[in-house]
Amino acid sequence: MANYTEDSIRSLDWKEHIRLRPGMYIGKLGDGSAKDDGIYVLVKEVIDNCIDEHMMGFGKRIEVKVGEHRVDVRDYGRGIPLGKVVDCVSKINTGGKYDSGAFQKSVGLNGVGTKAVNALSTYFRVQSVREGETKIAEFNQGELVEDHAMEKTSLRNGTRVTFEPDTTVFKNYRFIPNYLEDLIWNYAYLNAGLTIMFNGQKYHSDNGLLDLLSRKINEENRRYPIIHMRGEDIEVALTHGNQYGEEYYSFVNGQYTTQGGTHQSALREAVVRVIRDHFKKDYDAADIRSAIVGAISVRVQDPVFESQTKTKLGSQNMAPEGASIRSYVLDFLKQELDNFLHKNPDTATALEKRIKQSERERKDIAGIKKLANERAKKAAVHNKKLRDCRVHFSDEKKENRLESTIFITEGDSASGSLTKARDVQTQAVFSLRGKPLNSFGLTKKVVYENEEFNLLQHALNIEDDLENLRYNRIVVATDADVDGMHIRLLLLTFFLQFFPDLVREGHVYILETPLFRVRNKKKTIYCYSEEEKQKAMKELGGKPEITRFKGLGEISPGEFKGFIDENIKLEPVVIRDDNSLPELLKYYMGKNTPQRQEFIIGNLRVEKDMVEE
Repeated sequence: MANYTEDSIRSLDWKEHIRLRPGMYIGKLGDGSAKDDGIYVLVKEVIDNCIDEHMMGFGKRIEVKVGEHRVDVRDYGRGIPLGKVVDCVSKINTGGKYDSGAFQKSVGLNGVGTKAVNALSTYFRVQSVREGETKIAEFNQGELVEDHAMEKTSLRNGTRVTFEPDTTVFKNYRFIPNYLEDLIWNYAYLNAGLTIMFNGQKYHSDNGLLDLLSRKINEENRRYPIIHMRGEDIEVALTHGNQYGEEYYSFVNGQYTTQGGTHQSALREAVVRVIRDHFKKDYDAADIRSAIVGAISVRVQDPVFESQTKTKLGSQNMAPEGASIRSYVLDFLKQELDNFLHKNPDTATALEKRIKQSERERKDIAGIKKLANERAKKAAVHNKKLRDCRVHFSDEKKENRLESTIFITEGDSASGSLTKARDVQTQAVFSLRGKPLNSFGLTKKVVYENEEFNLLQHALNIEDDLENLRYNRIVVATDADVDGMHIRLLLLTFFLQFFPDLVREGHVYILETPLFRVRNKKKTIYCYSEEEKQKAMKELGGKPEITRFKGLGEISPGEFKGFIDENIKLEPVVIRDDNSLPELLKYYMGKNTPQRQEFIIGNLRVEKDMVEE
């Protein structure tokens, strides 16, 4: 047993603590395949400071450049006071956010964010320009490398931060353009008059949340025109669509709260109460909110978030001595939404029609739902479709879900290899029996009537909502051939048709497994493309042994283990907002077999190899 003495006590400096416990400052690390991975938090922390300057009335333009590994952000605000440039990026609990007069209702937290970026970067450079003078400082992993002397300059006032995330912390990371684009658009929607140049493209919004919802749900899929309401420190937009579930975008002081919080809960409650009162009918809350797409933005003084990454608002009041957020949102919607519905009877009629449709669908399902649930419970006792993991999601310990993954695969050999190779603590395997049903155009009844879908939704625990989702990552693991691609499309159709929020919230992935193994007596290289194979052959020289894996079942469990551990390669399934989801599903899964076949074959990574062989 180790001795516990004075020598056991250590004092870490700020950068050591951040590097030792990065999760305390930026949440999970990840490799960039999830939209809340650490590299995006680093980008956000830097831009947040620029947004705070804009909110205080300084700077109408921000320039953001993101390359393969380097990020560069320039604003045209006041610039960091030149004598405090080094302190502001390298001394914990140092910053301007403590001065409520300088930064009221700010996004950034008190002097932590930029320090975390600095400590977790192998290159960090900050430059401030104020009134004809500039100051530059450069760091490596938080250590000051070069403290430049102040110089005269003709540059415009503002701050520029350049950094490269540390590859020893963020292993095998990559930036996914769609995630960055969503981040930039949200900043634009929430800051009228602000222009953001992102990798040479202009992002600007004049209509705030109205523009946001217009991008999220196109006109043909809205049941009525978007209702847009603005007030002091609050903005709300909402409509109903044709999809299942609810979809919300909530913001506090320009910060996208991906996990919601008190303001989003208040919106959901207020919409139900106002609509019931307006129509004088006690509609079920689930029917009112089904297919709703809504957005809310509030400005709160001294906001309290549930973590440093600011993804969930915990504040109860608009200000320390102000009204509660719940009553503020409810009072606002009572007046504005009710007035809007009275003044726009066509919208009110369309809204009520959508509620009644949801009510009919819910009652239609009720009869078979009970029977399906009983079938699922019986199947769970003796079926081997789900090889569960030991870490389970529960209300008491929600962080467990962040550690869990479920692989959905087809066939005994593939599921057998995965089951033997997986980490039984955090990885589960769900085995399909053949190709799943094409659910395109079908109603949600099919989820309960089809045994495969019914058991899958119960395994994921998403029968009623996504709040109790048992696995953070849902990974589709199919063979890299025509049948495997078809199964992949059928599964994605199921998720997009009935549980689109699983995709929107970044839970669904495609497993990338190697196509080739190239080895000699000294070294083995796994390759994910023909190009990588050629490169490996050249590297190893001579006549290396080349094996092409034609199916997951051909990869031995010992090898498979190396592909699903911390080096796992996952391709996130991302919905582009400028695509119509119904049209997307219709193209790939509707009655256009030739086009679908062309897509499948055209997107197979192994097609060339099949032709060569």
